[in-house]
Amino acid sequence: MTTERVLDVYRQEESFGAAEDLQHALELLAAARRGELGPSLRIYRPRPTVAFGQRDARLPGFAAAAAACRGLGFEPLVRKAGGRAAAYHQGCLILDHIEPEPNAVAQSLARFAGFAQLLAGALSDAGVPAGVGEIPGEYCPGEYSVHGGTDARIKLVGTAQRVVSGAWLFSSVVVVEDSAPLREVLTAVYEALGLDWDPATAGAAEDLRPGLTTAAAEAALLAAYGRYASLRRGDPERMKQIAGGGGTVFPTAARSR
Repeated sequence: MTTERVLDVYRQEESFGAAEDLQHALELLAAARRGELGPSLRIYRPRPTVAFGQRDARLPGFAAAAAACRGLGFEPLVRKAGGRAAAYHQGCLILDHIEPEPNAVAQSLARFAGFAQLLAGALSDAGVPAGVGEIPGEYCPGEYSVHGGTDARIKLVGTAQRVVSGAWLFSSVVVVEDSAPLREVLTAVYEALGLDWDPATAGAAEDLRPGLTTAAAEAALLAAYGRYASLRRGDPERMKQIAGGGGTVFPTAARSR
C-alpha cells in the first residue's frame, strides 16, 4: 500500500521585501528540517531584485553592478545558491518547494531534471512552447533551464536547489510578463561584471504566448503540480508563524541549474 503524496500550497499575497523573501525560504527549509513543516509549495510575485551568485560578489565589478541595479529600481542581493546573476520582478512567479526527506541529497540531480520537465510541461499547457536545456549565451546558465521552444531561445525558468540534512528546498523563477526591464538590468549587470552573455536570451513567456498573465501561468503551474501530488490549501496562520508574523499569506550543498 502506497501513501498518497500531499503538498500544502501557500500563496503569499504580498512580498515581505526582497531580502526577506529569500530569507523566508530558508526559514521554511529549517522548519522542514526540524519536522515542523511538511511538504509545501509557496508561490509569490517578488519585488524587483537581482540575485547574484557567490562568485559574482567576488568580482571587481560587483560594486558597479550593484549600483546599476539600484539605479534601475532593482535591489541587489547575494544568494546562498550558486550560479550567476538573475533578475526578477512582479511579472515573475517564484515557487519555493520544500520537503522533509531523510536522505535529501540522494535525488538532487533527479529533482533538477524532474521539476524542469514539470515546469516546461506547465508552460506548454499554457500555450508556451517550452523545452529543457542550457541556451548558449543565457544569463545564469544551467543545464536544466526551461527555455522557449526550439527556435525561440528564450530563458523562461531558472531553478536553484538547497539541500540540508533532512530536507530540501527547490526554488523556481518563472518569467511570465514584462521582459524589457529584466533585459535592461541584466545588460548593465553583466557588463559591469565583465561577463559575456546574449541579451536575446532574456525574455518572458508572454513574448511567446501574447496575452499570457501571471494568473493564467499560476493556474497552469498548479495544475502541473497537481499531477505530482495532491494539493491542499495550507494553514495561513502556520505560515505567518514561520515568517515571524510578517505579511499576509495563505493556501537553497546549493546549486543552480
